[in-house]
Amino acid sequence: MKAAVITFPGSNCDRDLAVAFEQAGAEVTRVWHKDDALPEGVDVVGVPGGFSYGDYLRCGAIAAQSPIAGALKRHAAKGGFVLGVCNGFQVLTELGLLPGALMRNTGLTFICRPVVMDVVTTDSAFTADYEKGQQITLPVAHHDGNYQITTEDLAELRDNDRIAFTYAPAINGSVADIAGVLSHNRRVLGLMPHPERAVDPAHGGADGAALFRSLVNGLVHA
Repeated sequence: MKAAVITFPGSNCDRDLAVAFEQAGAEVTRVWHKDDALPEGVDVVGVPGGFSYGDYLRCGAIAAQSPIAGALKRHAAKGGFVLGVCNGFQVLTELGLLPGALMRNTGLTFICRPVVMDVVTTDSAFTADYEKGQQITLPVAHHDGNYQITTEDLAELRDNDRIAFTYAPAINGSVADIAGVLSHNRRVLGLMPHPERAVDPAHGGADGAALFRSLVNGLVHA
């Protein structure tokens, strides 16, 4: 299984994301934001956390206009898998690959700590190795993680089981405490907490490892 990890100026979790994929058994290549194509045969693209150039305008807005953005959209349109974490989640909403928008946290504070989350659905390649209703702990590090969506779109997410994770309890003002959402075809996941920072018990926890293991094993045996 081949994974590509995109790096933008300011990305600071790209190496962590690559290591998480590698530890799960994926072959990883690195992609620069000025590249206009993905490597041949890529199964999943990781858009990492940190920052992307132009975030002072609106998080992810300028990154969504970068040369690699077109290739990422084509990959998703063909049914390819995409994982966007933190700033990567913001980029995916700006690209229109996921609904809603990420805004400044309630209280206007930067949140950096482990948080408890509920697994809402296991009906995706990303979450199949978890149990529905399982509580996991992942670290967050964001200032603009307040997920907002219209009432109609929220109903659609719920009706189609597209909410992947929720915070337990609420931390940043997100509608319905949403921490992660899936695309219509369930092959794009945007997630505000950092699973790639929780794949090794020596680093304080390994609840994120199941996400990468689930995805890699699912694609290998597909």
